[in-house]
Amino acid sequence: MSVSIKPLEDRIVIKAIEAEQTTASGLVIPDTAKEKPQEGEVLAVGPGRWNEDGDERVPMDVKVGDRVIYSKYGGTEIKHSGTEYLILSARDVLAIVG
Repeated sequence: MSVSIKPLEDRIVIKAIEAEQTTASGLVIPDTAKEKPQEGEVLAVGPGRWNEDGDERVPMDVKVGDRVIYSKYGGTEIKHSGTEYLILSARDVLAIVG
């Protein structure tokens, strides 16, 4: 999936992956009891931030297509063309899944 949003510096665009709708025993979890998702797929990656000397970019640790776990309250939620995305700093990414 490509997205027409181009993040700047060390920002990334993520599409959240919804958590399971039912428990292991088969109980359905209502919307009011669900937690915010903390896992998503990276759709776009910025070029990276500049180092302290300002002469070269620090490479990004994630790439488009990675599944990542990110901080629960990190980033900014936006809606673009009817789809919800999350733009966050690479520092808010905690781990790459898989």
